[in-house]
Amino acid sequence: MGQHLVAAKDDLRRRLLAARAARTAEARASAGVALGERLLTADLVAGARTVAAFVSFGAEPPTSPFLDACLATGVRVLVPLVRPAGVLDWAELDGSDLRPGGLGIPEPTGRPLGTSALSTADVVLVPALAVDPAGHRLGRGAGYYDRALAGLRDGVPRIAVVFDDELLPHVPTEPHDVPVTHHLTPSTPLTPTSSR
Repeated sequence: MGQHLVAAKDDLRRRLLAARAARTAEARASAGVALGERLLTADLVAGARTVAAFVSFGAEPPTSPFLDACLATGVRVLVPLVRPAGVLDWAELDGSDLRPGGLGIPEPTGRPLGTSALSTADVVLVPALAVDPAGHRLGRGAGYYDRALAGLRDGVPRIAVVFDDELLPHVPTEPHDVPVTHHLTPSTPLTPTSSR
């Protein structure tokens, strides 16, 4: 059963990554604008003073329109720093240049704040390859976010950000997978999941 589930998740990851790679730069940019607008107008996000988010790279749904708007309005933005042993540290995004960090993910050059900085966030945007209505999220398989989210206090919204075709009826899940409380696509509003 366990090996079958791992294989199913790996197969789904391959298909989703191939679909992302086939998406045009224009389609990604348009999705990023729509995602930013939806996030900025969502009541759940509008009152946040500190947002933990990810800096998108490659074929991920673009987060820069949202992050730029947060910085322009004085919202504190925390982004992850990938550390060894599957740990996410956090640093404040300040609008300065980013550098490639662990796994090639863009990271700010500012002072690391430690793993506990995530506990100061009012809202957490979570990268995902897919999500389902129950809040099951498929990541890239390393478990960084599952470990980080496991220690998050109750009541903090965890929002999976995906493209429209990545909102699936069912995502295979394992006991260690931490569900998200909301999902968002470019064409659907911020929606609570049944994991809330």
